[in-house]
Amino acid sequence: MRLSLLPIFVFLMPLAEIAGFIVVGKMIGVWATLGLVILSVLLGAALLRIQGIGILQRISAESRNGGDPGREMVHGAMIVVAAFFLMLPGFISDIIGLLLFIPAVRDLAWQVLRKRIVVVGNSRAFRRGQGPGAGPQGRPNKPGNVVDLDEGDFHREPNRNSPWSDQKRLDD
Repeated sequence: MRLSLLPIFVFLMPLAEIAGFIVVGKMIGVWATLGLVILSVLLGAALLRIQGIGILQRISAESRNGGDPGREMVHGAMIVVAAFFLMLPGFISDIIGLLLFIPAVRDLAWQVLRKRIVVVGNSRAFRRGQGPGAGPQGRPNKPGNVVDLDEGDFHREPNRNSPWSDQKRLDD
């Protein structure tokens, strides 16, 4: 959706939801309509909890295996949006929310969004094979020098004038 269409969408969506309430209320009655709205809120919260835990486990598994968790992260974001739509009062938002809970619809949305989303992370799994000094499979070309010192090999006299010194200064 183009950004210039967003204000129109924000203005027309509540009007469409009100029209949906009127149509559904005429067909099944006021109490049944209110029951459906409350049921959709409870369903959204339950689906968010169930699906959200599964998505977090899949993101963790992808990261642990060194894969790209971008797809799972986008699926997780879409599940949060779907739950938000289900928790909003209205039947049009409920339909959008239910559609986003279907994995095939999320995969289709991922295919559309994949070219526009870049996942950037700070863990080694995200940087595998990239960056200066990286060799095959993302490992450094040469190991770093390791210096193993005992306490007798390295000793530093404390600087009494340092503001971080534990010793009290006499001239203060």
